[in-house]
Amino acid sequence: MTTQVRGRARATREAKLEALQQELTESVAALVTGEDWKRALTFAAQFRSRSFNNAMLIYAQHYSAFNEGRVSGPTPTYVAGFHQWLSLGRQVVKGQHGYGILAPVTARFASARPSDAASWRRLSRGEKPRAGESVRSKLVGLKPAHVWDVSQTAGDPVPELPRPTLLHGQAPAGLWDGLADEITALGFELRLVSSAAAIGGANGLTDLLAHEVSIRMDMDDAAQVKTLAHELGHVLLHAPRENVTSTDLAADATLHRGIAEVEAESIALMVGAAHGLDTSSYTVPYVSTWAASVPGKNPVEVVQSTAERVRTTALGVLEKLDTQKVGDGNPPGLDRDTLSRRPGVAPAITGTRRDESVLGL
Repeated sequence: MTTQVRGRARATREAKLEALQQELTESVAALVTGEDWKRALTFAAQFRSRSFNNAMLIYAQHYSAFNEGRVSGPTPTYVAGFHQWLSLGRQVVKGQHGYGILAPVTARFASARPSDAASWRRLSRGEKPRAGESVRSKLVGLKPAHVWDVSQTAGDPVPELPRPTLLHGQAPAGLWDGLADEITALGFELRLVSSAAAIGGANGLTDLLAHEVSIRMDMDDAAQVKTLAHELGHVLLHAPRENVTSTDLAADATLHRGIAEVEAESIALMVGAAHGLDTSSYTVPYVSTWAASVPGKNPVEVVQSTAERVRTTALGVLEKLDTQKVGDGNPPGLDRDTLSRRPGVAPAITGTRRDESVLGL
């Protein structure tokens, strides 16, 4: 490939990335009300195999396709790459356009002194580390990739995952116990109180200094579980941590009550949505109210950073729960090797430390 051809390919790739970033910014900027925020996080919970950014890109492009009459429903169900659909006996219908997403580009780095940040060197393609070296994978860039919703494909039937079935006011089986175990494992005592009067009129209360979480018991089971997930969100995101860095302290300084409550409620919403729990009664304050109040950042930046922070925390909660959940956006039936190569997700890394920045894609 000549230098001129490589240059044209690079320019094309960068133009596609810029267009995707612009579409992402416009999509996130539209999240200005509690209802929009609720819909976005509910969808992210049901597409939790994807980053918040890619989930929003998929959602926006699918909705546009629906308005143009190219797909039958306004919300995507399962998405996968072209060859992944082929592995499931399905193929993309002629004329259907894929949804552009941001796929990670990773590289391997090696070091004989892992604690020395300056000692890490990038390994070239096929290069093996030297004896005694540690190896890690790190995000080095992004590239455009495409996925298609199941409604854009035809072929063999896609297996249906079992879905939790809940009656009004009923909590998903095992969810209370699982959330309670996570709270106590973090060193917090769980207190059950008779009514809101015992905790100042609230449904739940987290005392970060006393390491106590209190939940009122005069609510239906679903409300109790949602409140427990909300309080777990406070414990995970807002409890003081040892050995914080100056960056952590700066972040804590900008975190006010409004953001803290939106984050905790958003985690509760995502945990509930992943279990098929009705979120219609959730109250999420207007995003624009608190997003515009953080010094040095515009509202879109705050929404994006908070959404990924919420998503990552909610995924950590869900991974520890041995409960029946709704699908995660991947078509049922894909094997592990195929999943590890799905567009928009970094490949699984064995025996190395995966860089945390990859999780933000």
